[in-house]
Amino acid sequence: MHRGAHQLAEEATDAYEGARADIARFVGVEANEIVFTKNATESLNLVTYSFSDDRFPYHVGPGDEIVITELEHHANLVPWQELARRTGATLKWYGITDDGRIDLDSLELSPATKVVAFTHQSNVTGAVADVHEMVRRAKAVGALVVLDACQSVPHMPVDFRELGVDFAAFSGHKMLGPSGVGVLYGRYALLEETPPFITGGSMIETVTMEATTYAAPPQRFEAGVPMTSQVVGLGAAVRYLDAIGMEAVAAHEHTLVGAALEGLGAIDGVHIVGPTENVDRGGAVSFVVDGIHPHDVGQILDDEGVAIRVGHHCAWPLMRRLGVPATARASFAVYNTLDEVEALVAAVRKAQKFFGVADR
Repeated sequence: MHRGAHQLAEEATDAYEGARADIARFVGVEANEIVFTKNATESLNLVTYSFSDDRFPYHVGPGDEIVITELEHHANLVPWQELARRTGATLKWYGITDDGRIDLDSLELSPATKVVAFTHQSNVTGAVADVHEMVRRAKAVGALVVLDACQSVPHMPVDFRELGVDFAAFSGHKMLGPSGVGVLYGRYALLEETPPFITGGSMIETVTMEATTYAAPPQRFEAGVPMTSQVVGLGAAVRYLDAIGMEAVAAHEHTLVGAALEGLGAIDGVHIVGPTENVDRGGAVSFVVDGIHPHDVGQILDDEGVAIRVGHHCAWPLMRRLGVPATARASFAVYNTLDEVEALVAAVRKAQKFFGVADR
């Protein structure tokens, strides 16, 4: 990859860089604005680390503000906490509404705000953020915008340039690709000013015993042996989704979510955690069942052949804000069917019967 002089090495390099180009087109950007990481968590850590490096023109320090939201996955929360700890900057956040959307009236940005980071679509409530408005408010005070796009890129048309964000992260395993690969998008002018996060081979221009000159982006951020097979696999997944069409994917999932909200909402004792209207809402449908712990719900559903996730979904602060210790979450994607929605609803009813809480 990038260094072998034989045919197989050249073919591997072509496949790797071809995947980069395909993934870039998929999200509306240039190939040199796409950085490969091992997951979205690493992508977000790369960005947050840069804000603590004084070589980065936008680094933060005491008196500066970092703004996130209560909706965030730990991957877009803990790194910013660490940035605030390392630099003395202040961490602030937008609150949420009772139905799990970002409450834009809960916080005013100021000239001290240097970066605003938020999720495009909540992995718990399914709420889709008004990215354009969030970007408008951030740019009005001169702040950079970091978007967690893990839950949006696989499920709807996404164009990072049109959205106006500065950085964005997403992962391969959520979009029919392999595990072990993540993507960071950065505006090229910003990437040129961003110092490397991990150093070593493959990301250098020249090296002496005294100092090193780093390669241009994106190679600057891809130290060591790359995850060639994962990147090529993600490229294939992107081409598959592109052939279906992301408008069609979004429309199909919208139908499934509507059926799930209607079916679960018709069961006494079942409460949707998140928007109950199928507007600006994605495929993560979280719910709780009166009298049954989510883990027990998950076990009964598993016995019925219905696979869901249960727990806090790497979002403890959000769980506390919503007043629940955990939820059951059904996650819909392009391959799911209306029959499977019906199976989910029937399995929840069976769980109620099993635990003797039906008709409460």
